[in-house]
Amino acid sequence: MSSDSPSPWRIFAGDVLQTLAAIALVAFFLFAVTGVWPPMVAIESPSMEPHLERGDLVIVSEEGRYAGPAADEHGVVTANESNGYGRIGEAGDVIIFSQPTREESPIIHRAVFFVEKGENWYDEANRSYVEGADSCRELSNCPAPHAGYITRGDNNEYYDQATDIAPPVRPQWVQSKAQFHVPYLGTLRLELSQAI
Repeated sequence: MSSDSPSPWRIFAGDVLQTLAAIALVAFFLFAVTGVWPPMVAIESPSMEPHLERGDLVIVSEEGRYAGPAADEHGVVTANESNGYGRIGEAGDVIIFSQPTREESPIIHRAVFFVEKGENWYDEANRSYVEGADSCRELSNCPAPHAGYITRGDNNEYYDQATDIAPPVRPQWVQSKAQFHVPYLGTLRLELSQAI
């Protein structure tokens, strides 16, 4: 080896720096495109099957980006107001949300319709998703304690608000919305998070 050639450690350090620079560039690009960090979430439960399965990786964006033509002032299209627009296999947007008291991972479910504070949303609800209630009085979170989205996992039998999974989802609880997914790519992330 001549004295003019770089040492193996210098070559290794250069390779590591190039790799880190490439990762930083990809991360910056993803943030610039999606407007949120992290720009991807892994599906942890079967509540959105068959459109999203456990282990799928979902690319998300801030609510106002790439809004559909029927988006409300928060950038979300509800399934009941979709006018043909849909994401992840059905009408309306799939939102990622977490109320302030929730300690578990955020929930990723479809926004079905929006209610105002005090609204009797039983009248707007699909009767098959209200867990046997025959009126607003028999339904959790009805009348609505505050304005927000009524949500449901595509694979769940009832609205989240009918089963106390969540009260109506305030717009400020929405962290992002799903744009598209890559099957199984989130499995590694889930396995690593469970190992820690």
